[in-house]
Amino acid sequence: METYLEALDLWEAVEEDYDVLPLPNNPTVTQIKSHKDKKIRKSKAKATLFAGSSATFFTRVMALKSAKEIWDYLKGEYTGDEKIRGMKVLNLIREFELQKMKESETVKEYSDRLLGIVNNVRLLDTKFKDSRIVEKILVTMPEKYEVSITTLENTNDLSKITLAELLNTLQAQEQRRLMRQDGMVEGALTANHKTQSKGKYQKHEADAQVSNEEEEEDHLFVATILSTKKSDFWLIDSGCTNHMTYDRNLFKEFTSIANKKVRIGNGDYVFAKGKGAVAIPTNSGTKKISDVLYVPDIDRNLLSVGQLMLKGFKVSFEDEYCFIYDATGLEILRLK
Repeated sequence: METYLEALDLWEAVEEDYDVLPLPNNPTVTQIKSHKDKKIRKSKAKATLFAGSSATFFTRVMALKSAKEIWDYLKGEYTGDEKIRGMKVLNLIREFELQKMKESETVKEYSDRLLGIVNNVRLLDTKFKDSRIVEKILVTMPEKYEVSITTLENTNDLSKITLAELLNTLQAQEQRRLMRQDGMVEGALTANHKTQSKGKYQKHEADAQVSNEEEEEDHLFVATILSTKKSDFWLIDSGCTNHMTYDRNLFKEFTSIANKKVRIGNGDYVFAKGKGAVAIPTNSGTKKISDVLYVPDIDRNLLSVGQLMLKGFKVSFEDEYCFIYDATGLEILRLK
């Protein structure tokens, strides 16, 4: 409001609360103009403060005579003395700390809610750093944003990341998830799926993708199922959107999950029955790969290029080889 009054050249009428003296006898044109200008500015300042007051406050200030009296009253009501301001700040900070993102909220809705509280704190002349907002968002986001947050941890110094960078990253993942939910899924791989019919296995060639039927899981998986003969090798797969293995014994950490349907293009299904972390030997030692799905009916162990990149790894295809580097640039795998 103070800035608005300054822009209208009315702040002087509020701050100084000058009196408009009567015109002298035989006033000059300049005196008449100055007298009129001061009266108009005082009236405009008073009207502007009235217009900026809520209906509740208007009934309290309508009887006040000057813009200065109105301003002092509003300032006292909105900010109060130092003790009242301190109590208001504490209540706002307590409210900020209790916030948590709802599953139904978007990143923008949640960040706007947090920033609304923070801006009220700052209006009370209390500093509130953006880094504190970043920390709050990182620890209160739902599990479906874990991949993006893990990527940020692997590729950035979280103590230096800006609020804008964090929100842009989370909103980008949110948009990709919405696109997948709308059916905008790229490049499902051709697959052969075995189904049992009349006591025999039949092979079907189709696009394979895992459909997610529980809201808390936001991945849309793509798998390759090649034959009934299983292989111990790991394939680096640019079309698979999640790491997968058929071998339960490979897991160092494992959590059973309700059967997640892996829908094949012809309408048949296989199931993902768990997820966890596996250990894979690499050029730089054994690496733990997290978020691997246990899918018993696939015949290859699959490393997803997309998921590797989200975890901070770098993948490059050059001269008939696939190179995988960690976040520091160290080569950990080179595959024909």
